[in-house]
Amino acid sequence: MSIHFITKISQELEKGIPGESSHEKMAPLNRPLSSFALKNASDARESAVAVILHTQTPDLECILIQRPEYEGNHSGQIAFPGGKKEENDPHLEYTARRETAEEIGIPMNNGILLGKLTQVYIPVSNFVVHPFLYYHKNLPELIPDEREVAEILSFKIYELLDEKNSSTMNIKFQNGVVMK
Repeated sequence: MSIHFITKISQELEKGIPGESSHEKMAPLNRPLSSFALKNASDARESAVAVILHTQTPDLECILIQRPEYEGNHSGQIAFPGGKKEENDPHLEYTARRETAEEIGIPMNNGILLGKLTQVYIPVSNFVVHPFLYYHKNLPELIPDEREVAEILSFKIYELLDEKNSSTMNIKFQNGVVMK
């Protein structure tokens, strides 16, 4: 992957991002846009995640994690590495790097920050998630924190464009509510 690619993504992000309307395709049916849902939320907590692009292989890939099974809203979910902003975190980009270091072992100073993506509100846990996009030419050895990460996954970005890789499902919550 050339420096041209990194520069192009950074330039596109500087022009502006599609915003929360880009979240609609993958959001649960009837979930309101984050900006609307936040108007009715109280005491939403801030969090940050790292969207890590890398070229460890010849293809451009992205890192995801699978959360362990536990009693909670995000048990077993596939996610970007990241988590809650702590009181001592100076800013959300720091939170994304700190949480990624804790969860999968990428040192905080590794990777080039390409930009910030559109935040999303997660009603079930009352978090506003701030995603930050990073590029890593080479990754260090990834070491999952056993308490927070069941598995580290990597997928080829072009797979997102293949419609056969997109599906829908019903999600049943602990309170019995089913979200489509």
